[in-house]
Amino acid sequence: MNPASEPGSGPVPAAFDAVVLAGGAARRFGGADKVLLPVAGRSMLDRVVAACVRAESVVVVGPERAVRVPPGMRLGWTRETPPGSGPLAAVAAGLGAGSAAVVVVLAADMPLLDADVVRSLVAQLCRHPADDGDDDVRDERDERDERDERDERGGDTPVDAVLLLDADGRNQPLAAAYRRSALRRVLALLGDPRNQPMRLLTRNLRFATLPADRAARDCDTPQELAEADDLARRER
Repeated sequence: MNPASEPGSGPVPAAFDAVVLAGGAARRFGGADKVLLPVAGRSMLDRVVAACVRAESVVVVGPERAVRVPPGMRLGWTRETPPGSGPLAAVAAGLGAGSAAVVVVLAADMPLLDADVVRSLVAQLCRHPADDGDDDVRDERDERDERDERDERGGDTPVDAVLLLDADGRNQPLAAAYRRSALRRVLALLGDPRNQPMRLLTRNLRFATLPADRAARDCDTPQELAEADDLARRER
């Protein structure tokens, strides 16, 4: 089921913090600050921040910019060290803010995310017990062994995270709800997060997925931005 079709008026099942990853200029956009580009009249960053409206706190990892802050939202800024050292380093930096047991991590170039999708991620994570974890970094063989199990996991199966699943069947670690304890555990195991791929994080987590064809769209090219803009305008 697409989480956007679930009712969004109910309470959030658990307190959560949000980390929004918002890097700087993008070569495919002529060096423009990509997350400030508009989709249906609002910047991508504005739209993703608005999707976090139910969070206890929101931290944006990236250069500080002007952003529309929803009433009552606690929003802060931080940077990965050094700036530009990759999404895993950005997640580690953002994890230093807030204290809720659940952390929602979102990329700022996914402008079709909304508060209902975020709520659905948190709700599905809360349906599962926590995984006790282990003390070893997992390898690609471990990941392959679990790949077929992830879509079969019921609500009684321990998981560390719930990731959106896009239309091509790819999980989206930058549109996901995580247990803070699991993120801290894996980041400690991995050591230096600088310039490391996100797959090192998900490889060492047990996760479920949530199909969301529309919300899981990111905008890596001008064409994808135009398509997102068209979708957002038609759904107003």
